[in-house]
Amino acid sequence: MSSKKLIIFIIIPLILVNVGAVSFVIWNKTSFFSSQTEKESESEKVSENNSEVIKPIYSLDTFIVNLADKGGRRFLRVTMDLELKNEGLAEEIDKRLSKIRDSILMIIPTKRFEDINSLEGKIVLRDEVMTKLNSFLKNGSITNIYFVEFVIQ
Repeated sequence: MSSKKLIIFIIIPLILVNVGAVSFVIWNKTSFFSSQTEKESESEKVSENNSEVIKPIYSLDTFIVNLADKGGRRFLRVTMDLELKNEGLAEEIDKRLSKIRDSILMIIPTKRFEDINSLEGKIVLRDEVMTKLNSFLKNGSITNIYFVEFVIQ
């Protein structure tokens, strides 16, 4: 009877250790493959986001304006690109270019250095110009304005 107890106390723990080791290996492999699948699906989502529709861009000539600071010693040199909602809007912008430039030249000189020096100030300026231009465009809208050059002296 003692030899049977000895066999039970030796063999059963060995079987349990082997079953545990096999379960551990299988669990790790399945979690590795599921994490790889998640990474692949995430990379597919990123590539889908990167393949957004590229909207047409309309480049404006450079503006050089005095800022509204005391003494009028500071000026801004800015070049902007307009992102258009559709291709047909470029023709309307060509026809209304004088009005567009005038609108921009009426907004920018009212700004002080403190107003446009920070990131938030540039965003406010961008939004203000975009709102003004979109107010009179009929064939579409400007979806974004990109500052290609922004130099304050």
